[in-house]
Amino acid sequence: MAPMRRILAFALVLAALPGCGGDGEASATTTRAPRPSSQLTINASGGPVTLFVLVADTPEERARGLMGIESMPADQAMAFLFGRPTDELFWMKDTLIPLSVAFWDERDRIVAMVDMEPCRKEPCPTYDAGVPYVGAVEANRGFFASHGITVGDRVELVTKADA
Repeated sequence: MAPMRRILAFALVLAALPGCGGDGEASATTTRAPRPSSQLTINASGGPVTLFVLVADTPEERARGLMGIESMPADQAMAFLFGRPTDELFWMKDTLIPLSVAFWDERDRIVAMVDMEPCRKEPCPTYDAGVPYVGAVEANRGFFASHGITVGDRVELVTKADA
């Protein structure tokens, strides 16, 4: 099954679950990003930049992403982890805040960055890294630019299990 079809299939399953915002409306109980459990540091030319991240490493978590979140503190984000290089597309269905996403490769180097717009109704646009990647991090739109983060910068993710 093509990557986008897999994402759409998981999104349909999640839409049937309570509180996932599948009808295009944010859940009344989901307005702020959940408490992050890991730390991601990007070693930019101006020095290290740290984000506190919630990790999405299962297909279901990646499909849900930041759906229904109305606000997110400036230093928080969501990291998407894949077990091997992928070219899966990102989308913003039922995501309420504008985001920027940085993709990194197996050498922990940022290989692409894209700004994304909220989408409440299908069809939603998809966003492509343009190259294979093993991880991605979504932050508030403009975060990477305002912190001098560029393609080639190194990412270091410390998960709760690593600590």
